[in-house]
Amino acid sequence: MTVTAEPFAHPAFLYRGAEEYLSGTLPFIVDGLNAGEPVAVAVPGPNLALIESALGDRASSVKFLDLTEVGRNPGRIIPGVLLAFANAHPGPVRLVGEPVWAGRSELEYPACAQHEALINVAFEGRDVAILCPYDLDGLDSAALTDAFRTHPVMWNAAGSRRSRAYAPDAVVAAYNLPLPEPKVARATFEFDLLTLSDARHFVAEHGVRCGLSPARVGDLTLAASELCANSVLHGRGQGTLHVWNEADYVVCEVGDRGRITDPLAGRRPAAVGQVGGRGLLLVNQIADLVRTHHGVDGTTIRAYLRL
Repeated sequence: MTVTAEPFAHPAFLYRGAEEYLSGTLPFIVDGLNAGEPVAVAVPGPNLALIESALGDRASSVKFLDLTEVGRNPGRIIPGVLLAFANAHPGPVRLVGEPVWAGRSELEYPACAQHEALINVAFEGRDVAILCPYDLDGLDSAALTDAFRTHPVMWNAAGSRRSRAYAPDAVVAAYNLPLPEPKVARATFEFDLLTLSDARHFVAEHGVRCGLSPARVGDLTLAASELCANSVLHGRGQGTLHVWNEADYVVCEVGDRGRITDPLAGRRPAAVGQVGGRGLLLVNQIADLVRTHHGVDGTTIRAYLRL
């Protein structure tokens, strides 16, 4: 299988089992190495080991990343994995990325689907090829349907074809849903410019009470601080902060009356010397999951940190 002649290629590879997995990923990787292109593989650990073993001596020429670690939060993958690698290498590059794997939770999946759609925006016109494997046996029908909507070309063991369902913007919109109401009590703090410091203390105290380590209390406080500051700057000077425990997470949510118009907000690496504009990017780096909802009445951003 070959990459299309277009500057940016983003095929999905539908596979069953280890043999088919390697039949699609290895030629893609080896063709890139033979062409002298930098290659990175960012997939879940077991598949990472499978590819590394199959490449043998050539594995030393590939950058390997376990996406269950570096990409647990889908909002971190474009800036921290894909663009970080592409921007570090001039000329064409190839990546294998598997952000949707069996075991992703229902809570995580909407962010995964939006991530796959936004790859097409982030890399439009660039000489980059990103192959995304999809497990036909391990994923449900919704994930496979979305693969056709977020990838312009579909590959399988028999060959490749254009996706007639390709509609990435529609996927971003479809998962821009009001966030589910928590099933537990939540602590609430209304803030403005004069009470930002109080908001930080409010969140830190909750993190300590729920048993976060001192380092993670700092992360939670920093994430909340950045979200609250954004509300003051862009959300008409005020907002509402909620904090609660949910399953294995501490959750911090900030809502305001502002609107985010950039679909890649929080997913663009900061430019050298850039002042400001790093808040959402920093939250994506800190949190284990970030969910958002943009509506006519404003924006809600929810950050999850694992206990």
